[in-house]
Amino acid sequence: MNKDVFKTLIVEGQEELQEVELYQRPFEFEEEGRYVLVGIRQAGKSYLLYQRAKQLMLQGHGVKDMIYINFNDERLLGMTADDFDLILQAYNSIYPGKPILFFDEIQNISGWEHFARRLANQKYRVYITGSNAKMLSRDIATTLGARYFDEKIFPYSFREYMEAQGVSLGKEWMYGKQRNTVQQMMNTYFRWGGFPELLMYRNKRHWLNGLYEKIILGDVIQRNGIKNEQALRLAVKRLAENVKQPTAYNRLANMVKSTGVSTNTASIIDYIRLTKEACLIFSIDNYASKFVEKETVKKHYFTDNGLLSIFLTNQDTSLLENLCAIALYKKYASDDEPRLYYYNKNVEVDFYIPEEEMAIQASYTLCDEETRKREVGALVALHKLHQLKKAVIVTYDEEDTLVINGLKIEVIPIWKWLLASEMR
Repeated sequence: MNKDVFKTLIVEGQEELQEVELYQRPFEFEEEGRYVLVGIRQAGKSYLLYQRAKQLMLQGHGVKDMIYINFNDERLLGMTADDFDLILQAYNSIYPGKPILFFDEIQNISGWEHFARRLANQKYRVYITGSNAKMLSRDIATTLGARYFDEKIFPYSFREYMEAQGVSLGKEWMYGKQRNTVQQMMNTYFRWGGFPELLMYRNKRHWLNGLYEKIILGDVIQRNGIKNEQALRLAVKRLAENVKQPTAYNRLANMVKSTGVSTNTASIIDYIRLTKEACLIFSIDNYASKFVEKETVKKHYFTDNGLLSIFLTNQDTSLLENLCAIALYKKYASDDEPRLYYYNKNVEVDFYIPEEEMAIQASYTLCDEETRKREVGALVALHKLHQLKKAVIVTYDEEDTLVINGLKIEVIPIWKWLLASEMR
């Protein structure tokens, strides 16, 4: 690489940090912390870098104290880890001192973690983003040596989605006109998700299709040299169509093979791992399963409702459960210590959080008597097996309180449940 390329990128990046206008997301940076922010493409990771830069400017740092580089820039094609030092050399040829570093989508450069560790050892302030969950793997964490905070970044929550459009809820919002506003905004958020940039577009399906292609083609197929592209795409499609159901890897392989496309279980396991690394999907285990089944049969959800909706025709029940899964995963899931499960052993419950003694069912409507009996009965049955302190049925817009066999069950609309769970 040429040092002059980095000089240009540094100056352009400083201009970008000065000019960008943004909605402030509710993310608190530790004052002296270094960060690795990881999440799906377009989740808003870059804006968090801009947000931190603006905060530092308010504290008295000049924009010339900063380097912002996006490693998706086509001028960096062919860059290797050996070229990282040229960034600091280019900066020091223009400005004196030790810069604050903002590196966007750094996972594009293999070996980045060794440079990041060296920067930390040299006491640089560093903020890094990436679109690959491998950046949070134990191997990389070991290399970084606990010198960075790592955070998963998701698209807008429902509260953020509204606030980004100028809707800030008052204390008594549920009793006035704002309640109607909330319900109307939920209609769009429910179907098209919370990607920040999506707010700018009317043809949301077109934008989401384009994003999906970038993720599946760029972050999964090309990055990993996938040869059987059709099998991978069909596997993701079948996951979307079965998002509410526990899915075994061998069953998924058979679903793909039933279309005439050749694949095997080992390949399907690999495809799921790679789509998870691209932050497109996440998985939860069955609390009632033995170890082997936990590893082979899981429920898989999409990181954003918009990306799920492009696959579906009859959307409502799948989108409701997926939206519940996202909110619960953000709050309770952890790679090192999973706390979110589903329960499936004689009793089927959508979500179970043992340490909270809480169970949640997702049901678009309870108007049908059979549906009502099934959803309520599952919670009561689980309560007999594992004492519950809290039982909830999340619906689209129905609300009620039930007491069955001593168990209080709260029926709550998705918009109200999300806002309550997102209180800060």
